[in-house]
Amino acid sequence: MASNEIAFTKPESDTNKATVEALYRALALGDSNKVAKLLASDLEWWFHGPPGCQHMMWVLTGESDYSAFPFHPRTTKAIGDDCVIAEGWEGAQAYWVHVWTLKNGLITQFREYFNTWLTVREVSSPRWEAAGASHTLWQSQPSDRFDRSLPGLLLAI
Repeated sequence: MASNEIAFTKPESDTNKATVEALYRALALGDSNKVAKLLASDLEWWFHGPPGCQHMMWVLTGESDYSAFPFHPRTTKAIGDDCVIAEGWEGAQAYWVHVWTLKNGLITQFREYFNTWLTVREVSSPRWEAAGASHTLWQSQPSDRFDRSLPGLLLAI
């Protein structure tokens, strides 16, 4: 690099978002080697939804093929320095949210929410802020795509 050039680095959140998007691409292509390189060997997993809908975990553990329930994120958003949220829906009966936590470019935690509205809020706000100020970082958005009520959860980060 020349002395008058400035080196720019991607913020960690952009890198993490790109990692999660690479995971979905690798899953769609059936590239298990690439998937394995993106996931920690001791991946922590948490699921909320109907027991028979743990589709992504089944894909990640090899119990199911990606084609059985292909995940096509409609939105992907980085939250803070280590969290990425992907949201999607497949028809009128399946709405999902995946929350991925990354450390040093490796996915270390996975939370799968199926047919559940999710609100992500920051809990470490400064005390000097006005009472009642909103600290919502992300909310499920597909309310116009479903004619039924789904349970809601609050994820505090």
